[in-house]
Amino acid sequence: MTLPPLWQHTASDLAALLQGGAVSAFEAVTASVERMHAANPALNAVVVDLSEQALERARALDAMDGPVGPLHGVPVTIKINVDQAGQATSNGLPALKDLIARRDAPLVRHLLNAGAVVIGRTNTPEFSFRADTDNPLFGRTHNPWGRHLSAGGSSGGAGAAVVAGIGALAHGNDIGGSLRFPASANGAVTVKPGLGRVPAWNPSQAAERGMLAQSMSAQGLMTRAARDLHLAMPAMIAPDPGDPFHVPLPWRGRNRDANLKVGFTRDTLDFPLHPEVSAALDDARAALTDAGYTVENIDPPALQEMADMGFRALLTETQTLVGADIQRYGSDTIRAIFDEYSRQFPPYEPAEYLRVIAARTGLARQWSQLLATYPLVLTPFLPQPFFTAGRDTEGADGVHEALASAFWSTGMNFLGLPAGNVPARLAALDTGAQPIGVQIIGQRWCEDLIVDAMIAIEDRVGMMAPRLWALQAESQT
Repeated sequence: MTLPPLWQHTASDLAALLQGGAVSAFEAVTASVERMHAANPALNAVVVDLSEQALERARALDAMDGPVGPLHGVPVTIKINVDQAGQATSNGLPALKDLIARRDAPLVRHLLNAGAVVIGRTNTPEFSFRADTDNPLFGRTHNPWGRHLSAGGSSGGAGAAVVAGIGALAHGNDIGGSLRFPASANGAVTVKPGLGRVPAWNPSQAAERGMLAQSMSAQGLMTRAARDLHLAMPAMIAPDPGDPFHVPLPWRGRNRDANLKVGFTRDTLDFPLHPEVSAALDDARAALTDAGYTVENIDPPALQEMADMGFRALLTETQTLVGADIQRYGSDTIRAIFDEYSRQFPPYEPAEYLRVIAARTGLARQWSQLLATYPLVLTPFLPQPFFTAGRDTEGADGVHEALASAFWSTGMNFLGLPAGNVPARLAALDTGAQPIGVQIIGQRWCEDLIVDAMIAIEDRVGMMAPRLWALQAESQT
């Protein structure tokens, strides 16, 4: 049997070859770099090419006496809003293009300590605060499935890269959906860790982030295969004293009970549920049932309150602490988008904001009580198939579709709960083929249970990236 090229291997399969010595780090990194040079010009997913230093590190790894860690020689990408020593933490802003980090953020250091090799840095929208990826510094990132789809955001470069075969792992972060949006758009798999799971801070930061941003934002990875998260996430959650609120728990918690209960809902509030999204939920439910999970219908608690409060509270803090920078350094496009955000999600007055932050605990308690009975909950991610590039620039309707409909996403950040996104269906729409992702919410600090469930779905549905590559190969013959 002919093996696929190294750039097509999952991180787990590639790591096994590297650990066993069947493949050298130089061979693995070279294959990924060559794929990047072939595929990236059409995608603009990687905006800082680190091929030269990656190959130098690969040679150094090969010269060592055995693997240095579980990710020895595995090619990865890092998003441009996180510190990497010697590189600009530009966050998609021309004004920050020369903000060179002197030290690595914890997650970069932990990936390197595990043996990973960084081949490039991936694109993000300005301020990393859109569900689409475009900025005046590096331009637009395109979805590998075609121009009929946005690549998602804000980790759009990461999602497009990993599904296209550029690196086996892609770092991203998520304050309202910035891992799960691009995973859903591109057909990747991800888990947004819960509150305190991955130590996070940028040594280059000039000020601390707001309280809500600290509690809602999470660092994570996108992969082509769900199993790769079990391989790589333990490195991400290693402790770091720079994050005083990190929770030092192991990746694997309690063993999964037989017939673990999964709550199931199709609730999309006032948004219509598209038939393809409904079918994806059916496929995911069937996969979990076949794998031994007990899936039962539920009525999710406080969904409307969670949606309203989450959006408005985050916008209140962002406008208060970052609004002046958006006006000073942002493009006309991002300023117009934020204006529309504020019209649809009006910021709270100070006293009202404090009451909402207090009420947040009550919402989290309701969900904690639900998750005590149903440790996992299967939900839609978006009510419709993924939107087109630039949809959020199209006024009120565009922001409504691209952001307001993502209440299932932002709500989990607001409550600090972990949530994964896995493709459960490949839809053949009039506009073209596109993956449809579903969301799995889990108990606090039980990301591993979410990944187990996503593996069960993927085992039945299959990975999306090989299907993309097959379609691309057919189009070239």
